[in-house]
Amino acid sequence: MSSGLFVPLLAGASLRDRLLASLGALLGIAFVGLTCTLIFPASLPWIVAPVGASAVLLFAVPASPLAQPWSIAGGNVVSAITGILVMQFVHEPVAAAAVAVSSAILMMSLLRCLHPPGGAAALSAVLGGHSLASGHALSFLALVLINSAFLVAIGWLFHRFSGHSYPHRARPVEGKALPRVPVSGLLIDDIDAALDDLGETFDISREDLALLLDRAEVHAASRMGRI
Repeated sequence: MSSGLFVPLLAGASLRDRLLASLGALLGIAFVGLTCTLIFPASLPWIVAPVGASAVLLFAVPASPLAQPWSIAGGNVVSAITGILVMQFVHEPVAAAAVAVSSAILMMSLLRCLHPPGGAAALSAVLGGHSLASGHALSFLALVLINSAFLVAIGWLFHRFSGHSYPHRARPVEGKALPRVPVSGLLIDDIDAALDDLGETFDISREDLALLLDRAEVHAASRMGRI
């Protein structure tokens, strides 16, 4: 079996980053869990499953547009609302699940809070249809909101010490200012045009992509002895 199958697909992740991601998830889920057990009655769950997936994005890829505060809180809550509404009008479980997830994707995209765990939040609302129909819809929505908000809060605090920018902003690396190198003339408009040519959606902001290309130019110029 080729060892290439086990090459990580996540670019830029060092061993330190992976250990930090694990530690961050440990602290984040523990904080959310302990806090929510004090807030919510024993008859309700203390955490919703989508928050586990949110923690993966928040701590493993904090630079991702999918892991930003509005993406996490907005994506999970908007999707939960979508699932609750679908449950009211679509009573066949399989159809309701399909409509809820597809509608959640549309709503998150329109509101610029696309967050993959949101699909699970919408699905959870449908799968828990019986209990939600019994008057627990607002409690479920509150649980999703508070879980998400607390996770974002601990993520914000954790990344003050992790060395990662969060909420993420594209910025030059400290101590590695761009030296004078031949200017390529590359503009954000050029990046947008290239993305249109490829016809794909990438999990990186345009600003981060521009900064990455700038740094790559510096290393290429250094390798060729131009700086």
